[in-house]
Amino acid sequence: MKAESITTSAKIETAVLVAVSTRQQRPEQTEEYLDELEFLATTAGAITKAKFVQNLDHPDKRTYVGSGKLEEIEAYVTAYDIDMVIFDDDLSPSQVRNLENHFQCKILDRSLLILNIFSIRAQTAQAKVQVELAQYQYVLPRLTRMWTHLQKQKGGVGMRGPGETELETDRRIIKHRISLLKDKLSKIDKQSQTRRQNRDRMVRAALVGYTNVGKSTLMQAVAKADVFAENKLFATVDSTVRKVVIDRIPFLLTDTVGFIRKLPTTLIECFKSTLDEIREADVLIHVVDISHASFEEHIDVVKRTLAEIGVTDKPTVLVFNKIDLYEKQLRREAHERRMLEEMGQAPDYEEEPQEDLIERLKRTYHGKDAQTTVFISASKKKNMDEFKKEVLRKVRERHFEIFPNYEKEDWEWGGNFDLS
Repeated sequence: MKAESITTSAKIETAVLVAVSTRQQRPEQTEEYLDELEFLATTAGAITKAKFVQNLDHPDKRTYVGSGKLEEIEAYVTAYDIDMVIFDDDLSPSQVRNLENHFQCKILDRSLLILNIFSIRAQTAQAKVQVELAQYQYVLPRLTRMWTHLQKQKGGVGMRGPGETELETDRRIIKHRISLLKDKLSKIDKQSQTRRQNRDRMVRAALVGYTNVGKSTLMQAVAKADVFAENKLFATVDSTVRKVVIDRIPFLLTDTVGFIRKLPTTLIECFKSTLDEIREADVLIHVVDISHASFEEHIDVVKRTLAEIGVTDKPTVLVFNKIDLYEKQLRREAHERRMLEEMGQAPDYEEEPQEDLIERLKRTYHGKDAQTTVFISASKKKNMDEFKKEVLRKVRERHFEIFPNYEKEDWEWGGNFDLS
Protein backbone atom coordinates (compact mmCIF):
# COMPACT_ATOMS: atom_id res chain seq x y z
CA MET A 1 0.00 0.00 0.00
CA LYS A 2 1.41 3.36 -1.02
CA ALA A 3 1.99 5.73 1.88
CA GLU A 4 0.20 9.04 1.67
CA SER A 5 2.39 12.11 1.46
CA ILE A 6 2.12 14.43 4.43
CA THR A 7 2.52 18.17 3.98
CA THR A 8 3.53 20.47 6.82
CA SER A 9 3.15 23.72 4.91
CA ALA A 10 0.67 26.18 6.38
CA LYS A 11 -2.57 26.78 4.54
CA ILE A 12 -2.64 30.08 2.67
CA GLU A 13 -5.59 32.03 4.03
CA THR A 14 -8.12 33.80 1.84
CA ALA A 15 -9.64 37.20 2.48
CA VAL A 16 -12.22 39.66 1.23
CA LEU A 17 -11.71 43.40 1.63
CA VAL A 18 -14.40 45.88 2.65
CA ALA A 19 -14.39 49.69 2.46
CA VAL A 20 -16.89 52.50 2.90
CA SER A 21 -16.81 55.32 0.34
CA THR A 22 -18.04 58.58 1.85
CA ARG A 23 -18.87 61.92 0.22
CA GLN A 24 -15.51 63.28 1.35
CA GLN A 25 -13.69 60.51 -0.51
CA ARG A 26 -13.53 60.18 -4.28
CA PRO A 27 -14.32 56.72 -5.73
CA GLU A 28 -10.79 56.58 -7.19
CA GLN A 29 -9.38 57.17 -3.72
CA THR A 30 -11.46 54.34 -2.29
CA GLU A 31 -10.17 51.99 -4.99
CA GLU A 32 -6.61 53.06 -4.31
CA TYR A 33 -7.03 52.52 -0.56
CA LEU A 34 -8.39 49.04 -1.26
CA ASP A 35 -5.43 48.32 -3.55
CA GLU A 36 -3.11 49.31 -0.72
CA LEU A 37 -5.11 47.16 1.70
CA GLU A 38 -4.71 44.24 -0.72
CA PHE A 39 -0.95 44.86 -0.77
CA LEU A 40 -0.99 44.79 3.04
CA ALA A 41 -2.94 41.51 3.01
CA THR A 42 -0.47 40.01 0.52
CA THR A 43 2.44 41.12 2.70
CA ALA A 44 0.77 39.39 5.65
CA GLY A 45 0.43 36.19 3.61
CA ALA A 46 -3.24 36.23 2.62
CA ILE A 47 -4.81 36.01 -0.84
CA THR A 48 -7.52 38.55 -1.64
CA LYS A 49 -10.50 36.98 -3.38
CA ALA A 50 -12.90 39.92 -3.62
CA LYS A 51 -13.40 43.59 -2.72
CA PHE A 52 -16.64 45.18 -1.55
CA VAL A 53 -17.40 48.91 -1.43
CA GLN A 54 -20.39 50.46 0.34
CA ASN A 55 -21.42 54.06 -0.43
CA LEU A 56 -22.47 55.72 2.83
CA ASP A 57 -22.30 59.17 4.40
CA HIS A 58 -20.36 57.53 7.25
CA PRO A 59 -19.66 53.93 8.36
CA ASP A 60 -22.51 52.16 10.14
CA LYS A 61 -22.04 52.24 13.92
CA ARG A 62 -23.08 48.61 14.36
CA THR A 63 -21.61 46.73 11.42
CA TYR A 64 -19.54 49.30 9.45
CA VAL A 65 -21.62 48.60 6.28
CA GLY A 66 -25.36 48.53 5.68
CA SER A 67 -27.48 45.40 6.15
CA GLY A 68 -27.84 44.78 2.40
CA LYS A 69 -24.08 44.89 1.79
CA LEU A 70 -23.55 42.75 4.89
CA GLU A 71 -25.74 40.01 3.44
CA GLU A 72 -23.92 40.25 0.09
CA ILE A 73 -20.53 39.83 1.79
CA GLU A 74 -21.83 37.00 3.98
CA ALA A 75 -23.12 35.12 0.95
CA TYR A 76 -19.72 35.37 -0.75
CA VAL A 77 -17.81 34.38 2.41
CA THR A 78 -20.02 31.32 2.86
CA ALA A 79 -20.00 30.28 -0.81
CA TYR A 80 -16.20 30.44 -1.17
CA ASP A 81 -15.24 29.42 2.39
CA ILE A 82 -13.33 32.66 3.02
CA ASP A 83 -11.05 32.71 6.09
CA MET A 84 -11.19 36.40 7.00
CA VAL A 85 -12.88 39.71 6.28
CA ILE A 86 -10.60 42.76 6.38
CA PHE A 87 -12.00 46.29 6.79
CA ASP A 88 -10.17 49.37 5.55
CA ASP A 89 -10.84 51.45 8.69
CA ASP A 90 -10.48 50.85 12.40
CA LEU A 91 -13.43 48.99 13.93
CA SER A 92 -14.88 49.75 17.34
CA PRO A 93 -15.12 46.92 19.91
CA SER A 94 -18.89 46.68 19.36
CA GLN A 95 -18.44 46.51 15.58
CA VAL A 96 -15.90 43.70 15.97
CA ARG A 97 -18.27 41.79 18.25
CA ASN A 98 -21.26 42.22 15.91
CA LEU A 99 -19.26 41.25 12.81
CA GLU A 100 -17.76 38.18 14.51
CA ASN A 101 -21.24 37.01 15.47
CA HIS A 102 -22.44 37.59 11.92
CA PHE A 103 -19.62 36.06 9.87
CA GLN A 104 -18.23 33.38 12.20
CA CYS A 105 -14.75 33.95 10.76
CA LYS A 106 -11.74 36.17 11.41
CA ILE A 107 -12.47 39.91 11.45
CA LEU A 108 -9.55 42.27 10.96
CA ASP A 109 -9.35 46.01 10.49
CA ARG A 110 -6.53 47.99 8.90
CA SER A 111 -4.69 48.61 12.18
CA LEU A 112 -4.73 44.96 13.25
CA LEU A 113 -3.46 43.91 9.81
CA ILE A 114 -0.57 46.39 10.05
CA LEU A 115 0.21 45.15 13.58
CA ASN A 116 0.32 41.57 12.27
CA ILE A 117 2.77 42.57 9.54
CA PHE A 118 4.96 44.36 12.08
CA SER A 119 4.99 41.24 14.24
CA ILE A 120 6.21 39.22 11.24
CA ARG A 121 8.86 41.75 10.25
CA ALA A 122 10.27 42.59 13.71
CA GLN A 123 13.77 41.15 14.14
CA THR A 124 15.45 42.89 17.07
CA ALA A 125 14.44 42.45 20.71
CA GLN A 126 13.39 46.09 20.84
CA ALA A 127 11.10 45.87 17.81
CA LYS A 128 9.54 42.64 19.07
CA VAL A 129 8.70 44.20 22.43
CA GLN A 130 7.34 47.34 20.75
CA VAL A 131 5.07 45.33 18.46
CA GLU A 132 3.86 42.99 21.21
CA LEU A 133 2.99 45.97 23.42
CA ALA A 134 1.09 47.64 20.56
CA GLN A 135 -0.83 44.41 19.90
CA TYR A 136 -1.90 44.03 23.53
CA GLN A 137 -2.95 47.68 23.73
CA TYR A 138 -5.00 47.19 20.59
CA VAL A 139 -6.59 43.94 21.77
CA LEU A 140 -7.48 44.97 25.33
CA PRO A 141 -10.58 47.11 24.59
CA ARG A 142 -11.69 44.67 21.88
CA LEU A 143 -11.68 41.43 23.88
CA THR A 144 -14.59 39.24 22.88
CA ARG A 145 -13.98 35.55 22.20
CA MET A 146 -10.35 36.05 21.15
CA TRP A 147 -9.01 33.85 23.95
CA THR A 148 -10.73 30.60 24.84
CA HIS A 149 -7.78 28.81 26.45
CA LEU A 150 -8.96 29.20 30.05
CA GLN A 151 -11.19 26.59 31.59
CA LYS A 152 -13.59 27.13 34.49
CA GLN A 153 -11.76 27.77 37.72
CA LYS A 154 -13.03 27.23 41.21
CA GLY A 155 -13.11 29.99 43.78
CA GLY A 156 -10.64 30.02 46.63
CA VAL A 157 -7.36 31.54 47.77
CA GLY A 158 -5.22 32.48 44.80
CA MET A 159 -8.03 31.58 42.40
CA ARG A 160 -10.53 33.82 40.67
CA GLY A 161 -13.67 34.58 42.59
CA PRO A 162 -16.98 32.94 41.67
CA GLY A 163 -18.20 36.21 40.17
CA GLU A 164 -15.21 36.71 37.88
CA THR A 165 -15.68 35.76 34.25
CA GLU A 166 -13.15 34.33 31.84
CA LEU A 167 -13.15 37.65 29.98
CA GLU A 168 -12.18 39.51 33.15
CA THR A 169 -9.37 37.03 33.72
CA ASP A 170 -8.12 37.64 30.19
CA ARG A 171 -8.17 41.39 30.79
CA ARG A 172 -6.18 40.99 33.99
CA ILE A 173 -3.59 38.81 32.23
CA ILE A 174 -3.23 41.31 29.37
CA LYS A 175 -2.93 44.33 31.70
CA HIS A 176 -0.20 42.54 33.64
CA ARG A 177 1.61 41.69 30.40
CA ILE A 178 1.33 45.32 29.20
CA SER A 179 2.89 46.49 32.48
CA LEU A 180 5.80 44.04 32.09
CA LEU A 181 6.37 45.04 28.46
CA LYS A 182 6.36 48.75 29.31
CA ASP A 183 9.03 48.16 31.98
CA LYS A 184 11.09 46.11 29.54
CA LEU A 185 10.71 48.71 26.80
CA SER A 186 11.69 51.50 29.21
CA LYS A 187 14.98 49.73 29.93
CA ILE A 188 15.63 49.19 26.21
CA ASP A 189 14.81 52.86 25.52
CA LYS A 190 17.41 53.94 28.09
CA GLN A 191 20.01 51.71 26.41
CA SER A 192 19.08 53.14 22.99
CA GLN A 193 19.30 56.68 24.33
CA THR A 194 22.78 55.96 25.70
CA ARG A 195 23.90 54.63 22.32
CA ARG A 196 22.54 57.74 20.59
CA GLN A 197 24.30 60.02 23.08
CA ASN A 198 27.56 58.26 22.30
CA ARG A 199 27.01 59.23 18.67
CA ASP A 200 26.35 62.92 19.42
CA ARG A 201 29.68 64.01 18.03
CA MET A 202 28.74 62.81 14.56
CA VAL A 203 26.12 64.27 12.21
CA ARG A 204 23.04 62.08 11.82
CA ALA A 205 20.88 61.79 8.71
CA ALA A 206 17.64 59.78 8.68
CA LEU A 207 15.81 58.25 5.72
CA VAL A 208 12.07 58.86 6.06
CA GLY A 209 9.14 58.29 3.73
CA TYR A 210 6.05 56.31 2.90
CA THR A 211 6.37 52.54 3.08
CA ASN A 212 7.83 50.76 0.03
CA VAL A 213 9.36 53.85 -1.59
CA GLY A 214 12.87 52.39 -1.73
CA LYS A 215 14.53 53.67 1.47
CA SER A 216 16.32 50.38 2.17
CA THR A 217 17.47 50.11 -1.45
CA LEU A 218 18.86 53.63 -1.19
CA MET A 219 20.57 52.69 2.09
CA GLN A 220 22.21 49.75 0.31
CA ALA A 221 23.42 51.98 -2.50
CA VAL A 222 24.81 54.76 -0.31
CA ALA A 223 26.16 52.90 2.71
CA LYS A 224 27.06 49.68 0.89
CA ALA A 225 25.17 48.02 3.70
CA ASP A 226 23.55 44.60 3.74
CA VAL A 227 20.09 45.98 4.50
CA PHE A 228 16.99 43.91 3.77
CA ALA A 229 14.93 45.35 0.92
CA GLU A 230 11.84 43.82 -0.65
CA ASN A 231 8.91 44.97 -2.76
CA LYS A 232 6.46 44.61 0.11
CA LEU A 233 5.01 47.04 2.61
CA PHE A 234 6.99 47.44 5.84
CA ALA A 235 9.94 45.36 4.66
CA THR A 236 11.91 47.36 7.26
CA VAL A 237 10.61 47.59 10.84
CA ASP A 238 13.90 47.81 12.75
CA SER A 239 15.96 50.96 12.29
CA THR A 240 19.42 50.38 10.82
CA VAL A 241 22.35 52.77 11.37
CA ARG A 242 25.49 52.82 9.21
CA LYS A 243 28.49 55.13 9.09
CA VAL A 244 28.98 56.86 5.72
CA VAL A 245 31.90 58.99 4.54
CA ILE A 246 31.47 61.29 1.55
CA ASP A 247 34.43 63.40 0.47
CA ARG A 248 36.08 63.05 3.91
CA ILE A 249 32.90 64.12 5.76
CA PRO A 250 31.66 61.27 8.04
CA PHE A 251 28.05 60.97 9.18
CA LEU A 252 25.57 58.35 10.38
CA LEU A 253 22.75 57.28 8.07
CA THR A 254 19.63 55.68 9.57
CA ASP A 255 17.01 53.66 7.70
CA THR A 256 13.69 54.01 9.55
CA VAL A 257 10.29 52.34 9.41
CA GLY A 258 8.01 53.56 6.62
CA PHE A 259 4.84 55.54 7.24
CA ILE A 260 1.40 54.76 5.86
CA ARG A 261 -2.12 56.18 5.85
CA LYS A 262 -4.01 55.49 9.07
CA LEU A 263 -0.90 54.30 10.90
CA PRO A 264 -2.11 52.86 14.23
CA THR A 265 -1.63 55.31 17.10
CA THR A 266 -0.44 52.49 19.36
CA LEU A 267 2.41 51.82 16.93
CA ILE A 268 3.50 55.45 16.94
CA GLU A 269 3.50 55.43 20.74
CA CYS A 270 5.28 52.08 21.10
CA PHE A 271 7.90 52.87 18.46
CA LYS A 272 8.94 56.00 20.36
CA SER A 273 12.61 55.00 20.62
CA THR A 274 12.75 54.08 16.94
CA LEU A 275 11.13 57.39 16.01
CA ASP A 276 13.63 59.14 18.27
CA GLU A 277 16.18 58.36 15.56
CA ILE A 278 14.15 60.74 13.37
CA ARG A 279 13.58 63.33 16.13
CA GLU A 280 17.29 63.53 16.92
CA ALA A 281 18.52 63.48 13.32
CA ASP A 282 20.30 66.57 12.01
CA VAL A 283 19.17 66.05 8.41
CA LEU A 284 16.11 64.28 6.97
CA ILE A 285 16.19 62.52 3.61
CA HIS A 286 12.54 62.28 2.55
CA VAL A 287 12.26 59.54 -0.08
CA VAL A 288 9.26 59.54 -2.46
CA ASP A 289 8.19 56.99 -5.05
CA ILE A 290 7.53 59.29 -8.01
CA SER A 291 6.15 56.39 -10.07
CA HIS A 292 3.21 56.00 -7.68
CA ALA A 293 0.00 57.67 -8.84
CA SER A 294 -0.57 59.21 -5.38
CA PHE A 295 2.98 60.22 -4.51
CA GLU A 296 1.89 63.77 -3.59
CA GLU A 297 -0.60 62.38 -1.07
CA HIS A 298 2.19 60.16 0.28
CA ILE A 299 4.30 63.28 0.82
CA ASP A 300 1.45 64.84 2.81
CA VAL A 301 1.02 61.67 4.91
CA VAL A 302 4.71 61.69 5.82
CA LYS A 303 4.64 65.40 6.68
CA ARG A 304 1.59 64.92 8.92
CA THR A 305 3.21 61.95 10.68
CA LEU A 306 6.42 63.90 11.21
CA ALA A 307 4.37 66.75 12.67
CA GLU A 308 2.68 64.27 15.04
CA ILE A 309 6.04 63.24 16.45
CA GLY A 310 7.24 66.86 16.66
CA VAL A 311 9.56 66.99 13.64
CA THR A 312 8.78 70.00 11.43
CA ASP A 313 11.82 72.22 10.98
CA LYS A 314 14.81 70.02 10.13
CA PRO A 315 16.96 70.52 7.00
CA THR A 316 15.46 68.17 4.40
CA VAL A 317 16.47 66.67 1.08
CA LEU A 318 13.39 65.65 -0.92
CA VAL A 319 14.39 62.60 -2.99
CA PHE A 320 12.12 61.47 -5.81
CA ASN A 321 13.07 57.82 -6.33
CA LYS A 322 12.17 55.26 -9.04
CA ILE A 323 12.48 57.68 -11.96
CA ASP A 324 13.25 54.62 -14.12
CA LEU A 325 9.71 53.32 -13.49
CA TYR A 326 8.32 56.81 -14.03
CA GLU A 327 10.04 57.00 -17.42
CA LYS A 328 8.47 53.65 -18.38
CA GLN A 329 5.06 55.01 -17.44
CA LEU A 330 5.62 58.09 -19.60
CA ARG A 331 6.71 55.96 -22.56
CA ARG A 332 3.66 53.74 -22.12
CA GLU A 333 1.36 56.78 -22.03
CA ALA A 334 3.04 58.21 -25.15
CA HIS A 335 2.55 54.89 -26.93
CA GLU A 336 -1.14 54.85 -25.97
CA ARG A 337 -1.56 58.40 -27.30
CA ARG A 338 0.04 57.40 -30.61
CA MET A 339 -2.31 54.43 -30.86
CA LEU A 340 -5.29 56.72 -30.25
CA GLU A 341 -4.00 59.15 -32.86
CA GLU A 342 -3.80 56.38 -35.43
CA MET A 343 -7.40 55.49 -34.60
CA GLY A 344 -8.44 59.14 -34.82
CA GLN A 345 -9.44 59.20 -31.14
CA ALA A 346 -6.57 61.22 -29.67
CA PRO A 347 -7.74 63.79 -27.09
CA ASP A 348 -6.81 67.44 -27.53
CA TYR A 349 -3.67 68.35 -25.65
CA GLU A 350 -0.70 70.64 -26.11
CA GLU A 351 2.46 68.83 -27.17
CA GLU A 352 5.16 69.51 -24.56
CA PRO A 353 8.60 70.36 -25.92
CA GLN A 354 11.11 67.52 -25.82
CA GLU A 355 13.22 67.91 -22.70
CA ASP A 356 15.31 65.73 -20.43
CA LEU A 357 12.98 64.16 -17.84
CA ILE A 358 15.09 65.11 -14.84
CA GLU A 359 15.43 68.71 -16.05
CA ARG A 360 11.65 68.93 -16.51
CA LEU A 361 11.04 67.50 -13.03
CA LYS A 362 13.54 69.92 -11.53
CA ARG A 363 11.66 72.79 -13.13
CA THR A 364 8.45 71.49 -11.56
CA TYR A 365 9.61 70.62 -8.05
CA HIS A 366 12.86 72.45 -7.28
CA GLY A 367 12.46 74.97 -4.51
CA LYS A 368 9.06 73.62 -3.44
CA ASP A 369 8.70 74.22 0.31
CA ALA A 370 12.29 75.49 0.28
CA GLN A 371 13.62 71.93 0.21
CA THR A 372 16.55 70.60 -1.76
CA THR A 373 15.11 68.28 -4.41
CA VAL A 374 16.82 65.52 -6.38
CA PHE A 375 15.59 62.80 -8.75
CA ILE A 376 17.17 59.35 -8.69
CA SER A 377 16.76 55.65 -9.26
CA ALA A 378 18.35 53.87 -6.30
CA SER A 379 17.99 50.42 -7.85
CA LYS A 380 19.57 51.52 -11.16
CA LYS A 381 22.13 53.85 -9.47
CA LYS A 382 20.89 56.71 -11.66
CA ASN A 383 21.79 60.31 -10.71
CA MET A 384 23.35 59.13 -7.45
CA ASP A 385 26.25 61.61 -7.66
CA GLU A 386 23.83 64.53 -7.50
CA PHE A 387 22.01 62.88 -4.59
CA LYS A 388 25.26 62.45 -2.63
CA LYS A 389 26.28 66.01 -3.42
CA GLU A 390 23.01 67.49 -2.10
CA VAL A 391 23.05 65.31 1.02
CA LEU A 392 26.64 66.34 1.63
CA ARG A 393 25.68 70.03 1.42
CA LYS A 394 23.21 69.56 4.30
CA VAL A 395 25.50 67.29 6.33
CA ARG A 396 28.50 69.57 5.83
CA GLU A 397 26.72 72.60 7.34
CA ARG A 398 25.98 70.69 10.53
CA HIS A 399 29.39 69.00 10.56
CA PHE A 400 31.29 72.28 10.65
CA GLU A 401 29.06 73.51 13.48
CA ILE A 402 30.32 70.55 15.53
CA PHE A 403 33.90 70.65 14.22
CA PRO A 404 34.57 74.27 13.16
CA ASN A 405 38.26 73.57 12.52
CA TYR A 406 37.78 70.40 10.52
CA GLU A 407 39.93 71.16 7.44
CA LYS A 408 37.26 73.62 6.33
CA GLU A 409 39.67 75.49 4.12
CA ASP A 410 40.55 72.26 2.26
CA TRP A 411 36.97 71.20 1.56
CA GLU A 412 35.85 71.77 -2.03
CA TRP A 413 33.44 70.44 -4.61
CA GLY A 414 35.95 68.50 -6.64
CA GLY A 415 36.71 65.43 -8.65
CA ASN A 416 37.43 63.50 -5.46
CA PHE A 417 33.70 63.52 -4.64
CA ASP A 418 32.95 59.90 -3.92
CA LEU A 419 31.64 57.45 -1.36
CA SER A 420 34.35 55.80 0.69
